[in-house]
Amino acid sequence: MVEIEKVTKRKKPTFLRRDWHKKIKFGKTVKKNRKWRGAKGRHNKIRLGQKGYSSRPKIGYSENKQIKGLIAGYNPIYVENLNQVKILKKGDGVIISHVGAKKRKEITDACIKQGLIILNKYKKQASPSEFEKPELRSKK
Repeated sequence: MVEIEKVTKRKKPTFLRRDWHKKIKFGKTVKKNRKWRGAKGRHNKIRLGQKGYSSRPKIGYSENKQIKGLIAGYNPIYVENLNQVKILKKGDGVIISHVGAKKRKEITDACIKQGLIILNKYKKQASPSEFEKPELRSKK
């Protein structure tokens, strides 16, 4: 993990297109269409930056250079086979992608032996006992 002096990620506002909630083509039902498009209109309140309207993306919202691109303080690297796991260093975070359940289990076991952190571990695919969470359900 990268040593960072109290530099943490700030919460940024979600930059959504104006009137996305009114029109289907702007993403009322399809989330991927809600992406930001710059306001171009003459009297557009978002472009003018009026109070009460959503904020626009600006340079000041960018991440600090020390933590830019990191996930939970680790440098994310996509892994698809065991040969790629052997190359990784201690500060790298593993993202297992484009593999089935059998190969995923092999990769997770290899990562545990090397002491690497898996950034996309989910309960469904967690085969080793270290990843399993205890049941939070109360007994009746």
